[in-house]
Formats: sequence, C-alpha cells, structure tokens
Amino acid sequence: MNIATAPLAAPHIAPADGARGLYIGGQWSWPEAGARIPVVDPSNGAVLAEVPDAGVREAMAAVDAAAAAAPGWRATPPRRRSEILRRCFELMTARADDLARLISLENGKALRDARGEVAYAAEFFRWNAEEAVRISGDFALSPAGGNHIIVDYEPIGICVLITPWNFPAAMATRKIAPAMAAGCTVVLKPASETPLTAYALAALYEEAGVPPGVVNVLTTSTPGPVTAAMLADPRVRKLSFTGSTPVGRALLAEAAKNVISCSMELGGNAPLLVFDDADLDVALEGAMLAKMRNAGEACTAANRIYVQAGLYDRFAEELTRRMSALHVGPGPEAGTECGPMITAKAVDKIERLVEDALARGARLLCGGVRPQRPGHFYPPTVLADVPADAAMGCEEIFGPVAALSRFATEDEAVALANATEYGLAAYVFTRDLARGLRVSRRIETGMVGLNRGLVSDPAAPFGGTKQSGLGREGGHHGVMEFLEAKYIATGL
Repeated sequence: MNIATAPLAAPHIAPADGARGLYIGGQWSWPEAGARIPVVDPSNGAVLAEVPDAGVREAMAAVDAAAAAAPGWRATPPRRRSEILRRCFELMTARADDLARLISLENGKALRDARGEVAYAAEFFRWNAEEAVRISGDFALSPAGGNHIIVDYEPIGICVLITPWNFPAAMATRKIAPAMAAGCTVVLKPASETPLTAYALAALYEEAGVPPGVVNVLTTSTPGPVTAAMLADPRVRKLSFTGSTPVGRALLAEAAKNVISCSMELGGNAPLLVFDDADLDVALEGAMLAKMRNAGEACTAANRIYVQAGLYDRFAEELTRRMSALHVGPGPEAGTECGPMITAKAVDKIERLVEDALARGARLLCGGVRPQRPGHFYPPTVLADVPADAAMGCEEIFGPVAALSRFATEDEAVALANATEYGLAAYVFTRDLARGLRVSRRIETGMVGLNRGLVSDPAAPFGGTKQSGLGREGGHHGVMEFLEAKYIATGL
C-alpha cells in the first residue's frame, strides 16, 4: 500500500464537490432511480447542490464494500494506518479555509465557528494516528499460577456511523478516525441537511491514501429502513450514533435484534452554575462560549444557567450587553457571530420555548422576536427568572437563548443541576477550587467544565450518563469502543 504524496495545495472546494454521488468502495455513483436530496443554505433558502438519495440496495453495497476491504485494512500494520491518518490531518489542515466555508454554507454557522470545527475535526486524525500504534494487550500469570492470561485487542468489525447536522466535519472524524486506527472499516451516514462536508472529506481521505472500501459514505431520506437493513447484516458489528435521545432509543432497540455493540452520544440539558465568588469576567466568557458556540446548536450548550443570588443581577446585566452586541447574519459573511438556525422547524421550536417561558413569568432582557428576513434566523436572547416549570428547563433549546435562574445555596444548585433525565455536560464557575471539585463530583454528568465554557477535546473522553448516552469518544477511550478484547489462556 502506497501512501499518497501529492502536494497539499488543491483547487477551491465548492458545494458541487460534495455532490459527486455516493462514495462506495472508492467509487462515486448515483442510485439507479436517480433520486436526489436538495441541500439548502439556511441563510436564504437557496439550493446549494443535490446529493444522492440512497435506498436499501445502495446501503448493502456499502456494507459489501466495507466487508471486502476489512481483511486488508485489519492486516495493515499499525504504523501504516497511523501514517495514513496523519496524512488526513495534514490535508484537512491545509484545506481548512475551504472546508470551513463549505460547513458555513450548508450549516449556517458563523465562519469563525466553522474554522474552529475544522481544526477540532482534523485533530481527531492526528490524535488517533498516535493512538493507532499504542494499542497494546496484556500478559499476566493467573492468580492460581496454573496458566498465563493473554489479552489481545482486535478490530470489532464493520461499523455503521450515523452523524448529525450541527458539526458535519467533527462528528464524522470523531468516529471515523478511531475506527480506522483500530483496524475497522466503516459506512458513514451523515445528516441529509449537511452532507456536502462528509462527501468532500471522503475525497480527501482517498487522496490521503485510505484504501477503497475502508470508508464509505451514503445519504438517504429514509434513514429508518436503510439503517435497519445494515444492522440486520451479520457482518455489521458496531453502531455509533450521535443525535437525539428518542432516535437513539429506537436505534438501540434495532441493534439489540442482532446484539450489535452500540456507542450513543445523545441529547443534553447542560446546567451552568455561577457561584457568588466566581470571577465575573471568567464566568461571562465561559457562559458566552458554552451558550453561543455554533449559535447554541450543540448538545453541550448551556441550556440552564443558574447564578447565585449575590451575583445574579450583575451577571444578567453584563450577559445581556454581550448577547445584544452579537452580529447576526449569514454564516460566511464577514463579521457574523450568530448565523441562522438549520431549519424553519428549529426556529419554530425556539420561539415556542421562549413564549412558554414568558407566559410562565420569565422576563425578556433582549432578543425574543423572530426577525422578518429571509432565512432561519433567531436573535441572541436572554431571559431572566425562568421558572422551573418552563418547557426549556427539560427540552434542549438548541438555539441562541440564555435562560437565567437564581439559586441560594450549593445544595440547591446541585439539586437544580441534577433535576433532568440527561447527563452530558455541565459547567461550574467558582474561585474556590475545593467547592468546584466537590460540586463537579456531585453533578450527575459525563463531563464538567470547571471555570471554562468548553469541554470538547480530542484527547479527552466525550460522552454522557443517564439518557445522554453510552460509551465515550475521544482520548484512548475512543479507540477502545472499536476493539474487542480476546482472552487466551495458555500454559507456558
């Protein structure tokens, strides 16, 4: 196997580059029926491109391609896999501006956020290039002394990866890179709202030297039957899904029919706690990042902001000033800090949640009025004194709305934080390190940002507890999700 050595420079990546067809077995093709899915710019409703609408037949062709490539990729030396993964990182980094613009066009996120996503997404290839050569087993004498225990780790098999629209590059590479590092082959089904990035990246993987069939990409408007068909194939041994909890539950039930290993990164309802002794500027910066990254369209976004009574008024005033100053506009437009939401339906949900909170007694400090302009826009909004029974207390807002409530004591803050079925991320701001660690341990969540508004890191385990999912992505934990432990008992 030869590693690509082409120069890193490449022509501009246009939306049409992500609409060449399905990517199966290293080939671009269109379904015989010729069905297409339009990809729409959420800032103005214009159709950017059309991608194939795959059915069960194409899905099974992708599984066939992954199965055909599996023995060769499994047998590829870890160092060679590592070098190919590293090349993917280098190509993504070299094409970062074009990839960011493509993400911004199809997703709507501000260009600065899109650039951040590309850097984050590329880092999964660099991290897992390093992990690929560090997958080691165990060798020990059994306690009884009668035999030795050998534990080896093997690729789990063909993997079906399903990713959402809000981070079209990062959610894909966070799954593809560790699967490849482990020696697995994959079929990726990206969200039909933002598929152009996934297809553009498929071409990049090919350029980096990824063998045909190791990564396959298909889009469909009928994900239920297509996914069910793949999961019913006994060659498929892993499902990794990022998306809503209701869909995750349905996929778990489908995967259970064939006892398929599942990793689930599901919904969130992140609390952000600000104590009276917090550094106000640090807390505000953290809250803006935790709330407004990707305009609030993130599962880790701060959904409920609880501020201790002594700091509440100052925090609310300054947060309102900062939120009011954000520039709203199309994602690729210079200066945009808050782009459009992904669909009109998403804006409808945000509007419903805000109106519900106001009807229950919340106070509107800024925003809150849907603008009369083309595209799926909603303004940065701050609500004060949001009551506990407001719908946004238990539903993900998934938009640029900061919901503020006050608390009096540490115990009350922890109780409020834990009053949810979700447990993905939380944020705590305090100058008292002992309190910060104590509260972080008491909160029922998979991740905590202590005095910072960003928890995502390719070197760290990303995932939740309760209804927020199963398993972890990132760190060495991410590779382990794609490996099976094999125990060999031997007398030497």
